[in-house]
Amino acid sequence: MTAVTEAEAYEAMVEHHTRLGEELAGHADAVSREVAAERPYGARVAGLIAYLAEEILPHAAAEEKTVYPAAAEHAGMESVVSEMNAEHVALSALGTRLAAVIDGAAAAALAQQIAGLFTAHAARENDVLLPALLNDESVDLAALLGQMHGAVDVYAREDDPAPADAARAGDCQATVVTLLLQAAAALARAGEADRACTIAASAWAALRDVRPDLAVKVTAALHGLARRDAVLDVRDLAPAYRHREIFGAYWDLASGAGFVLVNDHDPKPLRYQFEAEHPGQFTWQYLESGPDVWRVRIGRPVVGVGVAGPDRPSGA
Repeated sequence: MTAVTEAEAYEAMVEHHTRLGEELAGHADAVSREVAAERPYGARVAGLIAYLAEEILPHAAAEEKTVYPAAAEHAGMESVVSEMNAEHVALSALGTRLAAVIDGAAAAALAQQIAGLFTAHAARENDVLLPALLNDESVDLAALLGQMHGAVDVYAREDDPAPADAARAGDCQATVVTLLLQAAAALARAGEADRACTIAASAWAALRDVRPDLAVKVTAALHGLARRDAVLDVRDLAPAYRHREIFGAYWDLASGAGFVLVNDHDPKPLRYQFEAEHPGQFTWQYLESGPDVWRVRIGRPVVGVGVAGPDRPSGA
């Protein structure tokens, strides 16, 4: 096998950043196009979140275990590395926000913010951090590249060199699992339940031996995703009883599940009630918008790691 030179290692890292940035921007633009055309955008949001979980965050975790510690040893680079670590956290947080948003314009804005943050982050790494390592004769950039490839798998390994690294890998696992489940839930809301279940099942298979605690959470989510949406048609009910039936159906939902509300008018006032009583704890997607029939999928987001569901009120 031909040895990789330092310059070739640098170019490989830059090219990888370029590919990740272009693909992430493509996902963000797809969300924006669907929103602008007033078409269902849930599947596009799910695709972006899944790309964050499967590509961007594992790459970020690998950098934090290999490239960043080497860069932090350079005088004046400690603050740069700290800021870049913070940007990784910000990308994860934005992905979580995107999974919960129920407004198209907000989803498009968040998608573009995620893509823009990563582009700026990668450019700074290419222009500041990597050149410093390339010009340092004591740093083997080719070896760091090889170590990064080995560290992209974020699941904890028994041979992790330090307890702190293992704990950090575990945190990254939990974050990735949460985002994957949120992506699966978004796909299910968009009518792609089979694809959603495939994502969740793949995560379970990877976790069942190394992280059984997270595998249990994935199993619970998978059961919710596998359930077909019930249909609640309230057109024949008196208006005074409709909201009671709708909220009752909502409280009976498991994590990641939903039902399709069928109504004879736009149930926008109901949505305002949900936002007032259960902010961030429900999903709302128009499937049909009149003029005679409105169909809206109302659901519960997947309860991921560290995310609590709402408590059912007494008498509900």
